[in-house]
Amino acid sequence: MTAAEAPGQARFWQPSVAGPFMLVALIWGSTWLVIKDQIGSVPASWSVTWRFVAATAGMTVLALVRRESLRLSPEGMKVAFLLGLTQFVMNFQFVYRAEHHLTSGIVAVFFALLVVPNALLAWIILKQPVTKRFLAGSAVAGAGIVLLLLHEYRMAPPEGKVLAGIALTTAALFSASSANVLQASPMARRVPMVPMLAWAMLMGAAMDGAFAWIVEGPPQFDTRPGYLFGVLYLGIVGSVVTFPLYFRLLQRLGAGRGAYNGVLVPVVAMLLSTLFEGYRWSVLALAGAALAMVGLVLALRSRSPSR
Repeated sequence: MTAAEAPGQARFWQPSVAGPFMLVALIWGSTWLVIKDQIGSVPASWSVTWRFVAATAGMTVLALVRRESLRLSPEGMKVAFLLGLTQFVMNFQFVYRAEHHLTSGIVAVFFALLVVPNALLAWIILKQPVTKRFLAGSAVAGAGIVLLLLHEYRMAPPEGKVLAGIALTTAALFSASSANVLQASPMARRVPMVPMLAWAMLMGAAMDGAFAWIVEGPPQFDTRPGYLFGVLYLGIVGSVVTFPLYFRLLQRLGAGRGAYNGVLVPVVAMLLSTLFEGYRWSVLALAGAALAMVGLVLALRSRSPSR
């Protein structure tokens, strides 16, 4: 963020913004499918724990390579703890459980609505303005999500728990939004990004492990190569590479616009879900996906009144 650039007011098409934006969207679009495999043989809580154990190690190495001190002020530790709790514990515990009941692509499309709570919480807490075009686009996208979820509900087997999946995804959505707005706050901008994330992931992994032990029993791990690759991919590529880029985008674009990579993430996720999970499209699903994308693009084109 340059000295002349006000917090939350970067232009989207700057190369230093658009490049990280696209990279994060493409990586996160693929992680939804990997998460699906992670919950097949190991309880979700332990899979989340192993992901952030790997991510903590990777983020610590990144800080050392960048020669950044891991020491944080009391304020920095507070931010790290809150971020660890909301992003790396609550959000992911809910997401991994949601994928027991919904296809990975549907969860990803639902998460595209992250722009809505992000923008509203940023308006309430950070006083970042919300435009009428943004609200209109979000309403259109919301209608599309409803159609997709209706399709999912109609296609689910009798023993399916689609409503449980929707509830878990909604809880994950608001947990992630709380973390996003926290990261876009003036307090978080005063804390070095990589050391703060290393501590947040460490605290998150510790809380995830404690929760997993309580609800699932002693540690469980799958030694097959696919599971190990998934842990490393999600921990290093899906976390260490992406979260510093994403949280910097939140600071530069604002919490609302920073979540717009949700426009691309579900496109990637739905394509992969179709190829590898046998997701079955219908007229209802196609209409829902089209509405969701159109609505989010409309929201993306909105501009802050102060710009």
